Amino acid sequence: MPGRTHSREFKLDIVNQVDGGQKTTAQLCREHALSPSLIHRWRKEVEVRGEMAFTDQAKPDQSLEQRIAELERFCGQLSLENTILKKSLATYRSKQGTK
Repeated sequence: MPGRTHSREFKLDIVNQVDGGQKTTAQLCREHALSPSLIHRWRKEVEVRGEMAFTDQAKPDQSLEQRIAELERFCGQLSLENTILKKSLATYRSKQGTK
């Protein structure tokens, strides 16, 4: 059934039943009208994220956002300095060639 959303608790329960050997993926798919690929994705999420699985990923860590902004400013400064240096070098080389 497209468009269904399942609670975090439901997903963890399904994953725990499969991982604990209580039920097979096929049994759970039949009981809850789920696809095997969906259960596989849920298991993969738990494997990768552990306790953070199925939590809101839309809330980025504020300190990371600040660090990204800082690095973007630094890259902009470096780019500007690089442009200035290239122009200065080109000017220097053209003046050297005229002597």
